[in-house]
Amino acid sequence: MAKRPMNRPQGMPSREQIIEFIQSSETPAGKREIAKAFGLKGQEKIALKRLLKDMAEEGLIDGKKTAYHRMGGVPKVTVLRVVDIEDGEAIAVPDAWAPDAPEKPPRLVLKELKGRGAKRAPALKRGDRVLARTEERDLGWIAHPMKKLPARTEGLMGVVEIDGSGQAWLAPVDKRIRHSARISDLGEAEEGQLVLAERTGRSQRSGVKVTEVFGDPLAPKSFSLIAIARHGIPHVFPEEVIEEAHRAAELTLDEDQREDLRHLPIVAIDPADARDHDDAIWAEPDGQGGFNALVAIADVSFYVRPGSALDREARKRGNSIYFPDRVVPMLPEVLSADICSLKQGEDRAAMACHLRIDAQGNVTQWRFSRAILRIHHNIAYEDAQAAIDGGDAPEYLGHLWAAWRALEGARHRRDPLELELPERRVVLDEQGRIAEIAIRERLDAHRVVEDFMIAANVAAAKALEAKTAPVVYRIHEPPSREKLIALREYLQTMDRKLALGQVVTPSLFNRMLKDVSDESEKALIMEAVLRSQMQAYYGPANAGHFGLALGSYAHFTSPIRRYADLLVHRALVEAYGLEQPKPAGALPPTTGLSDVDRASLQQVSDAISQTERRAMEAERDTIDRYVAAWLSGRVGETFDTRITGVQGFGFFATIVGLGGDGLVPVSTLGAEHFRYDEAAQALIGEDTGKRYASGDRLKLQLGEANPLTGALKFVPLDADGQPIEPRGNRPPPRRGNPGKAGKHATGKRGRPGNIRHQGRKRR
Repeated sequence: MAKRPMNRPQGMPSREQIIEFIQSSETPAGKREIAKAFGLKGQEKIALKRLLKDMAEEGLIDGKKTAYHRMGGVPKVTVLRVVDIEDGEAIAVPDAWAPDAPEKPPRLVLKELKGRGAKRAPALKRGDRVLARTEERDLGWIAHPMKKLPARTEGLMGVVEIDGSGQAWLAPVDKRIRHSARISDLGEAEEGQLVLAERTGRSQRSGVKVTEVFGDPLAPKSFSLIAIARHGIPHVFPEEVIEEAHRAAELTLDEDQREDLRHLPIVAIDPADARDHDDAIWAEPDGQGGFNALVAIADVSFYVRPGSALDREARKRGNSIYFPDRVVPMLPEVLSADICSLKQGEDRAAMACHLRIDAQGNVTQWRFSRAILRIHHNIAYEDAQAAIDGGDAPEYLGHLWAAWRALEGARHRRDPLELELPERRVVLDEQGRIAEIAIRERLDAHRVVEDFMIAANVAAAKALEAKTAPVVYRIHEPPSREKLIALREYLQTMDRKLALGQVVTPSLFNRMLKDVSDESEKALIMEAVLRSQMQAYYGPANAGHFGLALGSYAHFTSPIRRYADLLVHRALVEAYGLEQPKPAGALPPTTGLSDVDRASLQQVSDAISQTERRAMEAERDTIDRYVAAWLSGRVGETFDTRITGVQGFGFFATIVGLGGDGLVPVSTLGAEHFRYDEAAQALIGEDTGKRYASGDRLKLQLGEANPLTGALKFVPLDADGQPIEPRGNRPPPRRGNPGKAGKHATGKRGRPGNIRHQGRKRR
C-alpha cells in the first residue's frame, strides 16, 4: 500500500501533487492508490481518471492505471535489459522502453542479488534480462534484481529452412544473430520465404511462430523491409493521421499575410531521384560587389500544428528514412510529396530566409518571413552542373554560382573539417532490380546548395539567439580527450606527432592531412581522424559545430524530413510574430511552439537524435544488403580493397569504389602467428613482420556474399595472387602494447559522426 504523509491535502490533487505522490510512493501507485491518498470519492474519481489521461497525453506520466510512474522514470518493479558492464557492475535500461519515446531510457546500476541463491546466481552479461525492483536516488537510478529471465526471441526476421527430418528453422537475417531458431508454428509460410516471427513460450526451446510472410528474401524490396523490421521503424500511418493530413492539405494560403515572391526565378536543385523538394535558392548581385540571396523552405509548420495527430506521429518518427526502393516519410505523402513539396509552377507556402552576402562571402544581414512562391525550375544536380560547365546556363544559375563562390571564400577562411566521405548510390531498374552501384560523384552543384543551406541554418540559429528564443541546435562537439589520446598514440606508430596542449580545431586535422603526400598513408590518417570524431546530435544547449567550424548552428532547411527543422520553424514563427490566421475546423490554431514543445525540448532533442541514428543504421544496413546481392554472382573474383578496421580476430576490408564491409579472419592469414597491436591498429606477423593495418590497400578474393545479412567474407592472397592456405586450430593472437590504447583505439567500422553528407544534405 502506498505510504501517505499525514499532512497530505485532501481533495482533487494538482498535476504536481500527483507526480510527487507517485515518486514518493514506496509501492506501485495506480489510480486507486492516488484516489485513496487524497480522499477522493464519487465524481472526483471520474475527474481523476480524466486528469490522469490528460497527464499521460501531455507526457507527464507513463504506465497503466494500476501503476503509474513519472515520464522519464521507471516503474517500481519492471523488466530490465543489460546494455553494458562498467567497473564490474551491470548497467541496464528498461526492456519495454519504446525507441521513439521522447526521452532517452534511464540507465540503472544493477546491484548484485541478495539473500537465498545469491551466490549461485550467474554473472550478468550484455543482453541479459532481469526482473528488478527499482529505486531513484540523488545520484541516479539503481535496481535490485529479483530473477533472471529467459532471452527474448520475438520480433525475429529470417528465412524458413526445412531440415532432413522435416523440422522448420528460422535462419536469421541479422548477422549479429548466429543461431537459427526452431519454428513451432509455420502458419502459411513455405520453405525459402522471408518471414517475421515471435516467441511462443518463455524459453528458447519453445521455439517461434511465424506472424507475417514477406515472400522471396532475395527480391530487392525485401532488403528495406528487413531493415524496417529489424530497427522497429514505424512505417504505416494511423488512419487518424492520414485523415488529418488531407484536412491540412486543404488549407488555403492567405496571400495578404504572406510575402509574395512569385516573381523571383527561384530554383530547387536536388538529386534526380528526389522524392520531395523542401528547399530552393535564388541570388542576384546587389551592385556593391555582394549579393542579395534567398533560401526558401517548405512551410511545414503551417500544415503540421503542435499537438495534432500529425505532429505526434512526426515526432515519433523523427525523420524520413531513404532506401533505394522506397522512402519511409516523416509525414504522409499528401504533404511530403505533394502540398509541402516545392514543385515547379505550383504556388507553395514557404519560410523565406533573406540573406545579404558581402563581397568576401560574409552573411551580414538576415530576415525571415512567411511567403508564397512559385518554383521557376526543379533541376537535378547533374543538369545544373552541365549547364554551368557548358557556358550556356541561364542568368539565374550564373548568379547562384557567383554568390556561391563568395560563400566558398568565407568557408575556406573558416576551414571546416574536410574528410572524404564517399556515398554509395544504388540504381534500380524499372523492375526494382539492381542496375548499378557506384560512388556518388561530388559536383560543385552539390557544394552550391550545401553552402546556401549552411548559411540559412546559421542565420536561423542566430536569429533565434537574438530574441533569446528556444533553439534546437545541431551540435558536433570537439573530440574528447580520450579519443585524442588514442589518435596521438596511433600517429606515434607512424612517426607523426599530435600535441595535446594546443587548441584542437578542424584546421589542425586539415593541415595534418595536407602534409601527407603518400595516398596510402593519407588514407590511414584520415581513417584515424574519422574515428576520433564525436557523434553529431540535437540539443537545446549550444556547444557549437566542430566539423563545420561554427559557433551556432541549427537545422532549418529540411522540415519535410526532419522534426528538428520543424521545431526551429515554430520557434521562428513565435519569436518574429509570423503567426497565420487561425484555420476553420479541427486543426489546432497555433503554428508556433507549444507549451509542450518548450517544456520537453531536451527530451525531444534526445529522441530525434536516436531516431536519426536509427535511420542511418537502417539505410547503411540496406545498402550493405544491396551490395552483397550485387556481388553474390562475383564470388571468387579479386578486388582492390582497403582495410577499415582491425581486431584481434582479423580485419575488415571494403571494396574500393563500391563499399561493403567484409571480414578476413586471422585464421586465414597462413601458418604464421600474428600479434594484434591495438595502438597501431595492425596485425603483425611474428616471423616476417608482415603487417595488416587500418587504411592499407590490398587485393583480396571475395569468398562469400550473403544478401540476407549484407555480410561479405574475403580470402587473403599470397604474392602470386593465390589464396593463402588457412591454418587450422590457430590460437588467439597475442596483444601488443597491453593497456596502452584501450577500447577507444579499436578499429570500429562505420562513421562516428555525420559531418557532411551530400545526398540528402545532412549536416
